[in-house]
Amino acid sequence: MHGHILRPFLVVFAMLLIVLPVVSHVHAQELSEREREELEEELEDLQEEIAEWEKVLAETRAKKGTLQGDVTLLNAQIKQAEAQIRAKNVAISNLGTEIKQKSTRITELVGKIDEGHESLGSLMRRLNQIDDLTLVEIAFAADSAFALFEDVDNLASVQIGLHEEFKEIRNAKAETEEERAALALKQSAELDARYVVESKKAEVAKNEAEKQQLLAITKNEEAEYQRVLAARQAEAAQIRARLFPLRDTEGIEFGDAVRYAQVAEDKTGVRAALILAILSQESDLGKNVGQCLVTDLETGDGKGKNTGTPFPQMMKVPRDTVPFERITKALGKDWSTTPVSCSLPGGYGGAMGPTQFIPSTWELFEGRVKVALDVEATNPWNAGHAIMATGLYLQDVGAGAGGYSAEHRAAATYYAGSGWATRGQGYANSVMAKATKFQQDIDFLKEN
Repeated sequence: MHGHILRPFLVVFAMLLIVLPVVSHVHAQELSEREREELEEELEDLQEEIAEWEKVLAETRAKKGTLQGDVTLLNAQIKQAEAQIRAKNVAISNLGTEIKQKSTRITELVGKIDEGHESLGSLMRRLNQIDDLTLVEIAFAADSAFALFEDVDNLASVQIGLHEEFKEIRNAKAETEEERAALALKQSAELDARYVVESKKAEVAKNEAEKQQLLAITKNEEAEYQRVLAARQAEAAQIRARLFPLRDTEGIEFGDAVRYAQVAEDKTGVRAALILAILSQESDLGKNVGQCLVTDLETGDGKGKNTGTPFPQMMKVPRDTVPFERITKALGKDWSTTPVSCSLPGGYGGAMGPTQFIPSTWELFEGRVKVALDVEATNPWNAGHAIMATGLYLQDVGAGAGGYSAEHRAAATYYAGSGWATRGQGYANSVMAKATKFQQDIDFLKEN
């Protein structure tokens, strides 16, 4: 029977349909050419406006320290930020349209596969009808048999059509995977743009309040303004002198921490505020975890530095004990009195210095830190070295790309590694909140 010949081919096609991803050659409706041109023109105009305000900013910075000069500077900062907000809102609108289009396309792809399942099921049912008939039944129903054989021929034609259609679907697989990846990128870009908008709104509000304060001082009260200026400069000095806590290391002045972080930013492209946020977060964790000492390099056992609580197999042997002994010896330290992190349930401790690198990981960055800082030796307890190593690590996990989503993921990866999407989210949220505050302090210091 023709049914027995066709059945293997249709079964193969059924298996293909099940395993094929959600793909299709159906294209989502794109923005019209006129709409794209209008958006591009609007963005171009806004970029020119931003550039003009940047010129004003450069000119007025030279006039700082006078009432009118500072009012003009603040006004330029406000106008530039407002232009940036408008530019980002245009970008968000454009991204929202593209995200909607891609989401619609994916929905259409799901429907395409469902239709394929239904069509194949119908073909299989028709083929089963032919297989179930015996020769005797066909002989007593010649007219009906003739119709059934005609159906078999029809099925053979459909088989050829299915073969071509599945071939086209398979060819579209790569394109559809790219489409999904592009959707994820656009969603991240939209998140980054919204973060910039909110940051700029906060900047505008702060600058507007300061501008109104200055405008309240009349030209005849220049002496009063000088007192206001002196107060701002004193605040800047307090920020610089504020002690920046570091885990397992003596704290340093905030101004020094900013300087180290900005050197790391210059070398890696990772925002200084993010590096400082990681340092601050690690110091906060250190308050909760405590400090430990290694008691035996052969076993990796340790104890609480202040409590004496035993920590069996606190440091991994020999992965970390061997480089730990080498690092401390090179620095003239006694490994048995050098504090490291305590172990937590289900994991090892032994992390060193303010940014909590385990010895084996520090080894991976030693050479790069030497090159970046142009030093002969590195020290994980040295704030400048540790900050540079943190910048390099964050660069490796994508923070140098900039934007909220890239920085958030990098912070989560810094803490949880491959488990960043789950275990690292709370850590990253806290780091990003700290980074926002540190950025405000850094910006204030730049202006004062």
